[in-house]
Amino acid sequence: MLQPKKTKFRRAQKGRMKGIAQRGNQLAFGSFGIKTLESKWITGRQIEAARIAVTRYMQRQGQIWIRIFPDKPITKKPAEVRMGKGKGAPEGFVAPVTPGRIIIEVEGVPYDIAKEALRLAAQKLPVTTKFIVRRDYDPTQNV
Repeated sequence: MLQPKKTKFRRAQKGRMKGIAQRGNQLAFGSFGIKTLESKWITGRQIEAARIAVTRYMQRQGQIWIRIFPDKPITKKPAEVRMGKGKGAPEGFVAPVTPGRIIIEVEGVPYDIAKEALRLAAQKLPVTTKFIVRRDYDPTQNV
């Protein structure tokens, strides 16, 4: 499961996810990808589930890139604990994503395999996504 080896601070503030993605919003490595259409926190477990879904369907051919990393610590208080008494203990890590952010990229497989693999990955994620193709992609080129 993805998580940082070391963090500067154990706990982080919630923050706000306003606006659209300013970086990580264009295909950089592969010819196909999935782009998020809404703001949400994506956990390390969800990213891992999506990665497994893609690699299983592609049968370990081609290459994939995970473009997000869960580096924000999330805290939770135990069940049935009264208000106050400080912030809860860290429970896991999330990657905050905003609309337009590329989550996964794929290269080295035909269009139809990439589309289905990324559809399966999108089902594992808590955000609505859109399948995107590189602008200069040539489907006649044999992969």
